[in-house]
Amino acid sequence: METLSVIVPCYNEEAVIAESYSRLKKVLDGITALQTEIIFINDGSKDHTAEMLSAIALADKQVKVLHFSRNFGHQPAVTAGIHYCTSDLAVIIDADLQDPPELIPELVARQKSEQANVVYCVREKRRGESFFKKISARIFYRSMNYLSEVDFPLDTGDFRLIDRQVMDEFKKFREKGKYIRGIISWIGFKQVPFVYQRQARFAGETKYPLSKMIQFASTAMLYFSKKPLKLATSLGFITVLIGIIYALYTLIGKIVGFTHALSGWSSLIILIIFFGGVQLLTVGVLGQYIGILFDEVKDRPEYIVDKKDNFQE
Repeated sequence: METLSVIVPCYNEEAVIAESYSRLKKVLDGITALQTEIIFINDGSKDHTAEMLSAIALADKQVKVLHFSRNFGHQPAVTAGIHYCTSDLAVIIDADLQDPPELIPELVARQKSEQANVVYCVREKRRGESFFKKISARIFYRSMNYLSEVDFPLDTGDFRLIDRQVMDEFKKFREKGKYIRGIISWIGFKQVPFVYQRQARFAGETKYPLSKMIQFASTAMLYFSKKPLKLATSLGFITVLIGIIYALYTLIGKIVGFTHALSGWSSLIILIIFFGGVQLLTVGVLGQYIGILFDEVKDRPEYIVDKKDNFQE
């Protein structure tokens, strides 16, 4: 019999864990054609999430829990779930219930009917989210497609079904700053969309404030595109061209007489600020890439597991 795991990263989700488990359990009990399990990853939660997950695992042997030694982030948590998953199929879903667990049987059915390796979920509507988050997400996905060498599906998250072949290939990736939905797109094989309506968060607060959204977007962009470096080079060329034009203008003006040595202080200051800004921007872009190389060279683990519930050694 084929097996299915549901990978659920959790960070300070005490307000939703009980409901999330209840709905997942009900859905999986209805899938009789597959042997199912739930893998919760406690990403160093500071509330009672860890105790609640351990209690659930104690009562239900179909539930496995990985407890991180501290908060490592959403993408390392999902990575750990894939690394520890031994099933034929896996569904990645957040604990906040914005992505309805009731859709899992439909994802499995789509995977079977299409003989697909990946079924990625496309958000038709995003309920309970601010206008800023919706518009920023729209800009982000389209910017990523422009900058990246690989086309990413628009308006998708980590909510998706992946098969054993994709999981095995994913385990070969050693970079530390993973953008998982991008990596899965990069892997290839047959990938099909599944359109759904995203719900409002069941309870609690979002774990992706503006600062984390910016950090996430930065990681995605820098790990999947070299175009920012090319952009810095283009800006450098443009500024040199402006400098040459301005120098010729000043020289010819001095000869002809329509400029004066003591005039033009405002334009001079503007040019200094402009050139300085472009240089700082270029250095900043280079610094980001050097920082990524520094993190990769250190070769530290993406996450550290403190405790496991219901995992066989």
